[in-house]
Amino acid sequence: MEEAIVKPYRDGDWRPEFHLVRKGDTLFSIALDYGQDYRELAAWNNLEDPALIRLGQRLRLFPPDSFGELAQPQAVPLPVEIPPAPAAVPLKTEPKARKLPYSEQALAQLKGATPKPASPPATAPIPASAAGQPTKPAVRAPTTPALKEPGSADARLVWEWPAQGKLIYGFGEGMNQKGVGIEGRSGQAVLASAPGKVVYSGNGLRGYGRLIIIKHNASYLSVYAHNSQILVKEGQSVAKGQKIAEMGSSDSDRVALHFEIRRLGKPIDPLQYLPERNS
Repeated sequence: MEEAIVKPYRDGDWRPEFHLVRKGDTLFSIALDYGQDYRELAAWNNLEDPALIRLGQRLRLFPPDSFGELAQPQAVPLPVEIPPAPAAVPLKTEPKARKLPYSEQALAQLKGATPKPASPPATAPIPASAAGQPTKPAVRAPTTPALKEPGSADARLVWEWPAQGKLIYGFGEGMNQKGVGIEGRSGQAVLASAPGKVVYSGNGLRGYGRLIIIKHNASYLSVYAHNSQILVKEGQSVAKGQKIAEMGSSDSDRVALHFEIRRLGKPIDPLQYLPERNS
């Protein structure tokens, strides 16, 4: 029975911490389904050969300690309140009494030596608002570092069509319902739909032929399938509108580009992101 691991990576992200390898899985397909780079998956799971995974193997989908760091944010220490030191109490000093024999001369001497009462020391006035209330140092509430939501850079992504041609099937239609099909001619330019980094370039995913996958940010991937020729390498950064491949019919019965946009690994309708066009 497959183990259910439902703990999400962070708020707004459906992806679990681990994936259990099923029949038909490859590291390339797992990476695509979770919106990751297969080379990073290999590194996080200490896989020397990305092509060698086994049925039932538990694969980590995120860097080690990612969940621990998010679950246990560092606490901010509270300032310690130190009570003020007690004010020193002045000691009273009085002249020592001396005993003199009674006489008019001694009485006059005592009357002349009587000290004048000292005026009380000046004290600073106490504000009415603070009277009777001890002052305390300000206590700052602990703060938790804000986690960056996946897709926070989505607004900066401006997409464009990866190829010119007739739309031959839409999202949820055709043999591969995870994207759209754009009809064209053999050798026609295939363009990067948005800037990003090539995380896959090859023919290791069944049904996609010669394939390119571009990772645009923490949330989004784009997929370009059935090419006749691939012009970019894995790890290469590409600009929006850059030619990355030539259209073909690899692993397909017609010349066309199969194009997908995926958010957190899940396919979404590209027409919701691509600009409107006449054809």
